[in-house]
Amino acid sequence: MNRFTLVLHCPNVIGIVYQVSKFLFERNANITESAQYDDEISDRFFMRVAFVMPDDAETAESLLEAFSPIADRFNMQTQFHAEDERPRILILASKSTHCLADLLQRHSSGELAVDILGILSNHRGQPERLAAQYELPFEYLDIDSLGKAAAEERILTIMRDQQIDLTVLARYMQILSDNFCQQASCPIINIHHSFLPSFKGARPYHQAFAKGVKLVGATAHYVTPDLDEGPIIEQDVARVNHAMGALGLVEIGRDLEKAVLARAVKLHVRHRVLPNGPRTVVFA
Repeated sequence: MNRFTLVLHCPNVIGIVYQVSKFLFERNANITESAQYDDEISDRFFMRVAFVMPDDAETAESLLEAFSPIADRFNMQTQFHAEDERPRILILASKSTHCLADLLQRHSSGELAVDILGILSNHRGQPERLAAQYELPFEYLDIDSLGKAAAEERILTIMRDQQIDLTVLARYMQILSDNFCQQASCPIINIHHSFLPSFKGARPYHQAFAKGVKLVGATAHYVTPDLDEGPIIEQDVARVNHAMGALGLVEIGRDLEKAVLARAVKLHVRHRVLPNGPRTVVFA
C-alpha cells in the first residue's frame, strides 16, 4: 500500500471537499485522516488529507499531475507527499546545545524521520562533539574570520547544493540578514524564549527573574526578514515563582525550548503546518 498526504489551501468556495473526495474515490484511495479549516478572516480554505492508495505505481508526482485540473479550477496551492519521504534537514547551532542535542537524540531514536545532511556552528567544542557522536557532517563557521556576509553565503550554498528541505536554527545565536532570508531556498524554523520584546539581548532569563515574572515560555516560528516576527508554529509556557532563582528559570526555559522546537519541526515535516499570511494553520 502507498500512503500519501495531500495538503492544500485556496480561496474558500463551495465544492472543494467534494472534488477532493471524488478524486480520491475514483482512484480507490482509502482516506485515513482528514482535517479542514475555513478561515473567515482571510476567506481561505485549508485542508490536509492522509490516504492509502492500492496502486503501487502511483507517486506524489503522478497524483499532483492528475490533480492539477482541480487545483487550477479552484486556484489551489497543492502538495502531495509520500509517507516514506524523508525531508533533508540542515541544523545551525551555537554554543548552547540543548536544542541540538535533543533533535539529534530524537533523530537517532527514529522519532524524527528526516535525513540530517549537516550541522553548522559558529562554535567548535560541544556542537562538533555531538556531530561526531551521531556520525553527522559538521562544519565550523568562523564568522570572525569569514565575516557575516561570507558565512551566510556559505550556508546558502550548502542549502542549494544539498537540496535542503528545511533549515533549523537550534539556538543559532546570529541575526540573519534580510538578504539571507530572501535568498534562502527552503523554510527556516527558529526557536527563542517568549519574553520578546520585553527582555532582549544577553541573559534574558536573568532579566526576567529580576522583574519577578511568573511565566516563562518558548516560541518556534518561521524565519522572515522581520526579526523574530515570522509566522508562529508552536508555543508553550511554564509557571515559575520567586524561589526558583535565575538559574531555575534558565533550566525550565531550556526544557521548553527543546520541546517546542521538536514539536514544530515534527509538525512541519509531517506536513501539518499551512501558511496563512502572517499566521499559520496547524493541523496537530
